[in-house]
Amino acid sequence: MDRTLFVINPNSTQAVTDHISLALESYRVSGGPRIVCETLRSGPPGIESQAHVDGISEKLIAYFSEHPEHAKSDAVVLACFSDPGFYAMRETLSCPVYGSAECAYLTAASMGARFGVISILSRAIARHKRQVRLLGLEHKLAEDLAIEIGVVDLAQEDITFKRMKEVGTTLVKEHGANVVIMGCAGMARYRDRLEDVLKVPVIDPTQAAVGIALGNLLARQSGAVKQKLAA
Repeated sequence: MDRTLFVINPNSTQAVTDHISLALESYRVSGGPRIVCETLRSGPPGIESQAHVDGISEKLIAYFSEHPEHAKSDAVVLACFSDPGFYAMRETLSCPVYGSAECAYLTAASMGARFGVISILSRAIARHKRQVRLLGLEHKLAEDLAIEIGVVDLAQEDITFKRMKEVGTTLVKEHGANVVIMGCAGMARYRDRLEDVLKVPVIDPTQAAVGIALGNLLARQSGAVKQKLAA
């Protein structure tokens, strides 16, 4: 049976979705679920404030109501580090829903003693720390620092990577982070380069969520094959 893992970018910037999809190319394995990435056209250009987060739930629910084929996916990944609309989606969709931020935090916590977060804007940090507390991972957080670049401007590669390198280095050398999380799905294109520079694992939140979702889907697929062989 063909399975689908659906990834929704809740902002309206198509370039972000394109780079998310590119970062997920290695997850498109032979015999595995299809990984489909789409953009929420009704969303803001970037999820950059609590107001943006609060306003997304209704738009996401409307999207899945208008696109029932995606609502019937085997799993859905919310590709935004604020996990906007996460609980509303879990309440209304019948398939498992994975939040990129939650999965990134849990993955980082499993990989090292302390993780740091590279945020886009300072006003996002309090929101991130609330979720870290909710997950009971305060003792794992080294620090959360911002590059002060909005979602749309992340496409300016020279200045964005320079700031990410500076902030990442501060997290590692001054705050003791031995894992670094990129705190925006729009940073996907920078993961490999940043990891090469920082010399510690760097986590892309959408990759973390897709990795967990994919593992769960493949495990169920394996179980179904074994049952078929035993019949």
